Amino acid sequence: MTKKKDSKPKSQENPEQAAPEAEKTKAPAEDLAAELAKERDDLKDRLLRQAAELENFKKRSQREKTEFLKRANESITKDLLPVLDNMERALGHVDGNQENNSVIEGLNMIYQELVKVLTGHGLEPVKALGEPFNPEFHEAMMQEEDPEAEENTVIKELQKGYLFQDRLLRPSMVVVSKKPARAAGEEEQEVEIKVN
Repeated sequence: MTKKKDSKPKSQENPEQAAPEAEKTKAPAEDLAAELAKERDDLKDRLLRQAAELENFKKRSQREKTEFLKRANESITKDLLPVLDNMERALGHVDGNQENNSVIEGLNMIYQELVKVLTGHGLEPVKALGEPFNPEFHEAMMQEEDPEAEENTVIKELQKGYLFQDRLLRPSMVVVSKKPARAAGEEEQEVEIKVN
């Protein structure tokens, strides 16, 4: 007769063999958990980046909208400047002793109202007369000798310049002073410089 072998399960026959088999079944579960955790972290990172991009887009859009609204009236304001100039010229040529004072007063009131409306929207004149020449705001049409004014000072304003919401809309057309030329008999005065 043949001997019967014990019918023990293989895992119980050799305990050293059972541990690696358990680890093998445990390892895929741990690998899967690690992969899922990595994928979760990647998705979370992408979500945070997209949320930040969306927030930046909203801020940029708001800035662009604000800038557009700020500059929307610039074109029409620039078109109204010749009207403003002509009204100033007309009022400048009016003699106070004319018979139609009511017409002149009406024209002056219209001019004042136009200036008030444009100023309310951000129009302001460029300071020119008596100021040092600044090529950013002034356009020199000519130079004139003026012994009383400092060199490169605006002595006449031919056409007003304007800023619209702190941006140059039109430069002032100006006449700039220069030193008078020396007479033929006049000599340069020498200045002695002492060096210690």
